[in-house]
Amino acid sequence: MTSAREDILDRVRTALGRDRISSDTRTKLDRRLSDPPSYERPGLGEDRVHLFATRLTAVRGGFRKTDSGHVMESIADCLDRHGLERAIIAAPALEHLSWPADWNVSFGASRGDDRVSVTPCFAAVAETGSVVLLSGPDSPTSLNFLPEYHIVLVRAEQLLDHVEDVWEKLRSTGAPARTVNFITGPSKTADIEQTIQYGAHGPRSLDVVYISTLQECL
Repeated sequence: MTSAREDILDRVRTALGRDRISSDTRTKLDRRLSDPPSYERPGLGEDRVHLFATRLTAVRGGFRKTDSGHVMESIADCLDRHGLERAIIAAPALEHLSWPADWNVSFGASRGDDRVSVTPCFAAVAETGSVVLLSGPDSPTSLNFLPEYHIVLVRAEQLLDHVEDVWEKLRSTGAPARTVNFITGPSKTADIEQTIQYGAHGPRSLDVVYISTLQECL
């Protein structure tokens, strides 16, 4: 199977001329990838946390600001908002948190029968109100799309100004993920009689718990 696949790809590369890239062209491509150009970005004109919250809630996302000592209370508020029980599937990366003993919390990938997922994020974008999640064993992608209700924890240092900042941060890690998901608000579509329907291709609800720094709390 692998040999057949490689044979097909080799023929495609040959047809596209990819096997005839000059050393000069390859050097230019390598230089651009290692040191991409930086373009001018629009000024935000206001506090990035306020802008993020405004952009997120404008697309029917939920926003709660808290500190590191009250994360569970904020998650509980999200559950209460939707009338949900304390039954959660969470990303393994969050297993270290102090989950209440009387909550039903499991960790790992979703099989599609979970109502609520809680995940960390790689970054958040103030400009668009988006959260950015990377695939990996510590935060399975299924948690982002299969449960009906998705709660995302965003730490203060993860909030960036622009979309371009996300790619710069990702390149700086040296180990890009296989999948990068930008999520802006809950899943929705207007394909059915031009009426907005939520939960069409993913969670019907997205709540962000923003964990502020000590300075922001003062």
